Amino acid sequence: MTAMTPGSNIPLSAARVTVDVAAPVRLDVSGLLLTADGKVRSDDDFIFYNQPTGQGVTYRSGGGSAPDAIVVDTAAVPPGIEKIVVTASPDAAGQSFQGIEPTATIRNADDNSVLATFTPPQLGTETALVIVEVYLRNGAWKARAVGQGYANGLAGIATDFGVSVEEPAAPAAQPAAPPAPQRSQAVTPPPPAAAPTMPAAPPAAPAAPPAPAPGAGKINLDKGRVSLQKNQTVSLVKGGRPVLSQVKMGLGWEPAFRGKDIDLDASVIAYGPQRNHIDSCYFGKLSIVGGAIKHSGDNLTGEGGGDDEVIVVDLGRLPQEVSGLVFTVNSFSGQKFTEVAKAYCRLIDAASGEELVRFDLTGAEPQTGVMMAKLIRQYSGEWEMTAMGDFVKSRTVRGMVKPSAQAL
Repeated sequence: MTAMTPGSNIPLSAARVTVDVAAPVRLDVSGLLLTADGKVRSDDDFIFYNQPTGQGVTYRSGGGSAPDAIVVDTAAVPPGIEKIVVTASPDAAGQSFQGIEPTATIRNADDNSVLATFTPPQLGTETALVIVEVYLRNGAWKARAVGQGYANGLAGIATDFGVSVEEPAAPAAQPAAPPAPQRSQAVTPPPPAAAPTMPAAPPAAPAAPPAPAPGAGKINLDKGRVSLQKNQTVSLVKGGRPVLSQVKMGLGWEPAFRGKDIDLDASVIAYGPQRNHIDSCYFGKLSIVGGAIKHSGDNLTGEGGGDDEVIVVDLGRLPQEVSGLVFTVNSFSGQKFTEVAKAYCRLIDAASGEELVRFDLTGAEPQTGVMMAKLIRQYSGEWEMTAMGDFVKSRTVRGMVKPSAQAL
């Protein structure tokens, strides 16, 4: 038996496996069949108490005396399905996982022998979890410990993966955010004549916000280039599909005083699911994580038009253990950012050269480091970019590792 940690994985030695999730309280356990795009094909791929049977995946009730479970028959999973995520949420409406320690147990479904266990650490306000995923990699089935929390219950998970959840009508005075689905609710089936299609992005993301206040709103790339304000987030989704191609993060700046060179260093720091530092890519280490992230090299002056330094990220090749990237700029020579003008970062489609997202740093502090932006991998498959613009006292990327981890 293996005791798993977040992000760890095991090969499955059995073709049929059961994943049960136990806790001191009654939990609702469900499973979703996902394609390579991280979405269900239709609502039929959401397996739970009101829809207990799917293609190769079934829901098994514990009847209140045993934990609910999802059974996966990998030999019966249809072509095109590459991942089954197993979720859990407290049965009591609105209850969080604070003080409730769930444990997922992966078993051989034929002899009930235990293959692995996983207890997600540091849970708090989460009301639902993606706890384990069973996935296909290079023709072999594996299981990975996840532990990704959601604050808006099972409904949040379902809609994030493209499921239409039928919600009861809310009084006018109630907030718009949907409550977690209760056992009386049903999944809205797709129209009978419709062939399974890639669902649209979750409805909570507005298509294009008008100049939001700092920290407000999340948008996608459907209407073209996005200009971010500090703390605003954009989902790297276009036409309902996540951007998983090669992108470039261009960083640029100019001296605030004519004729005075400014030597800044752009870097990117890679983190795992628990904010653990994996590696840093900068002028002294131009390639990390198997070449999926590469640095263009050092610019010593900041003079001239265009990007001063470029970091290329192949989103599709990033290892699964890389779940967060923080892009930073440092002044090794000790010059402060009050001596820098027109600092910016921009995300570019490497194939077409199209600028996707831009963030212009409008403020400055007398510090030697700044966290410009972060990319976070969502468990639905896409990446999200958030503009940061947070200043730090550090002249090197090494000093940025801890504050960047805290900012994820």
